[in-house]
Amino acid sequence: SVLVNATGPKAGDRLSYTTGIAIFVIVILNAGIAAWTEHKAGDALEALSKMTQAAIYVIRDGKEVQITTNTVVRGDIVVLGTGDVVPADMRLAEAEDLKVSEMALTGEPDDVSKTWKLKPKKEGEPEKLTPEVCVFSGCNVTNGKGRGVVTATGMGTRIGRIAQLIAGEEGPKKKCYCLPDTSANQTPLQRNLEQLGAKIGILAIVVCVLVFIIGVVLDRKDLDNLDSPSALYMVLIAVTLAVAAIPEGIPLCVTISLSIGCSDMVNQHVLVRKLAAVETLGSASVICSDKTGTLTEGKMTMVNMWAAGVSYDVAGKGFDPTVGKITKCDGGADATRDMAVRSTLLSGILCCNTTLEKVKDPDTGEEKWEPRGNSSEAPIVVAARKVGHSEKVSEEYPRIIEIPFSSSRKMMLTVSDVGGRSNLCEDGMPLPTGTKYMAVCKGAPNFIVDLCEERMMPDGSVSKMTDAAKAEVLKVVDEYSMKALRVLAVAVRPMKELPFDTHDDEISTDQKFSALRQDLRLLGLVASIDPDRDGVKDSVLAARGAGIRVVMITGDYLKTAIAIAKNVQILQPQDDEATAAVDCNSLRPGGQYLEHREMDRMTSTVRVFARAKPEDKLEIVKSIQRMGQVAAMTGDGVNDAPALNQANIGVAMGIQGTEVAKGASDMILTDDNFCSIVSAVEKGRAIYSGIQKFVAFIMSVHIAEVMQIFICIVVGIPVMRTPLQ
Repeated sequence: SVLVNATGPKAGDRLSYTTGIAIFVIVILNAGIAAWTEHKAGDALEALSKMTQAAIYVIRDGKEVQITTNTVVRGDIVVLGTGDVVPADMRLAEAEDLKVSEMALTGEPDDVSKTWKLKPKKEGEPEKLTPEVCVFSGCNVTNGKGRGVVTATGMGTRIGRIAQLIAGEEGPKKKCYCLPDTSANQTPLQRNLEQLGAKIGILAIVVCVLVFIIGVVLDRKDLDNLDSPSALYMVLIAVTLAVAAIPEGIPLCVTISLSIGCSDMVNQHVLVRKLAAVETLGSASVICSDKTGTLTEGKMTMVNMWAAGVSYDVAGKGFDPTVGKITKCDGGADATRDMAVRSTLLSGILCCNTTLEKVKDPDTGEEKWEPRGNSSEAPIVVAARKVGHSEKVSEEYPRIIEIPFSSSRKMMLTVSDVGGRSNLCEDGMPLPTGTKYMAVCKGAPNFIVDLCEERMMPDGSVSKMTDAAKAEVLKVVDEYSMKALRVLAVAVRPMKELPFDTHDDEISTDQKFSALRQDLRLLGLVASIDPDRDGVKDSVLAARGAGIRVVMITGDYLKTAIAIAKNVQILQPQDDEATAAVDCNSLRPGGQYLEHREMDRMTSTVRVFARAKPEDKLEIVKSIQRMGQVAAMTGDGVNDAPALNQANIGVAMGIQGTEVAKGASDMILTDDNFCSIVSAVEKGRAIYSGIQKFVAFIMSVHIAEVMQIFICIVVGIPVMRTPLQ
């Protein structure tokens, strides 16, 4: 239009260029609105570099020196202590009660015990996600201390390999040798609109050429300027026709619709980072969800206990001791004052280093209960507070000796001062006359039961621990284990005097342990689980009713994964566990992944994948996409980031999610609730349906405009449209 006017008789008239300039401004405005709304912050690879601390201690030239983490090299000997962040992948050379949180890397909620000794794998023992003798970059040291030799740094670490998975092994693809090719990550709507645009473009060119030829052959001229050549007039008509044929309002409508959808989703606890993610959720056919912190609370909670031969239920979720109470399984009577319950929980808390306190969220100002210490001890501390035990137990019962948990002992042992007491606590078990000290053992039930010589009865009396009594206790342990509960046993030994001189430095820790673990009295068992979130079951059923398949992909053990999947209805009663739930080792027999056809056949039916590594999650999502399905992936850990990035839509957790997961995602759940996804899917489908209706409407309008111009040229009447119109 600008070119035609510049070469015509009105070349000096500035107003003659209005049409061309206006069209140019409209196109730029459409593109600008979309670009501005799509603007986002955050980068997954950048977040990976922030997961390590600023400095670490290493041994160099025989001295312990502090260096920045980015100067650690292979071969360095690094000194680790509680609170440190591992700066690189390391092989341990020393370890004293060392525990590391690998939740962000593997998805397992429990702290992982580490040792420097290489142990042979026992027959039938499940494969561990990480070696016991190694610690990995980005993981927090939660207990103990150790030293190790750096084996890998930077992109050579496990975190680095995850970064490579996020970025893609082949690097960014190019289109037209310069522009990034994003076609592989297009949403269904984007693909459909691109195909529609290509067809409209080809059709517009054909129609424009056809009308131009017809107009020139019929010698159609501008009625306002009959001296102007027919060909020049038909060029303007062709421009008008091209503008009429191309529905330039579609991108603007899509952008505005998605923007409004983003605003509405904020009220439903969904923060959208990429506009196209709104409609992709509406097209989702499979939701792949992590277990820990997504389907579950991410907080180990005591749900059952067995004390003095009586079974109890423990109500409540999370770490709030004011919610829920302890009741007898038989009849539901309140057991807050039961001797067995109070004695077992007090003894358990005496053998814990975890504390519980109310903290204030600096952002929201909301107060909430949080444990400080080992996650496996938190359920005992919370349950003890539910029955009224004080937070000052450590002051009321001073600790004399502590022998920490170790992988060889399978238990922790403490000795506390109980002098001057006739009962362990108010409404607690009676103590023998003259008792000054009490040893408490907490740990693996089968190990502790073997050491017990007696057990407490419901009335506080003591009976001999016979083989039949041991079998009864182990039967209860098996029942809890079948429900995927983590079980700990609590046993005590009241003493008038310690069996050794505490001032004798020649006595080793193992000798003290051997002397104190004799003649134990079993008090009870405590059973905990990471419970499913409220409302998740209803959301899974709602998703299934909407034709969406929910798949759990977790790093936890198969038995635990199956139990949670049943609770939230991912696995239904009629499902065959042998085929609907699998260990991810079956995806890679011999270390190599199955062929695509076999992999696709498995992922089309399996609903629970356990013991999953980051690479497994990525391969599962790719398999689902190969079958033409739209995959949504939820997660919160570093181990979820590659799959979040690969999925058609990645959904990260806003509260417990790592910055890496958030950076790789398309949207973030601000309340970490799986239930919010179903609401977002419903909203996404409504938006997608609205966009489809608008496209159908605007296409009918533009087709009518093209037909109108075509008829005007053929019949020979004035064209009723200008390019600007």
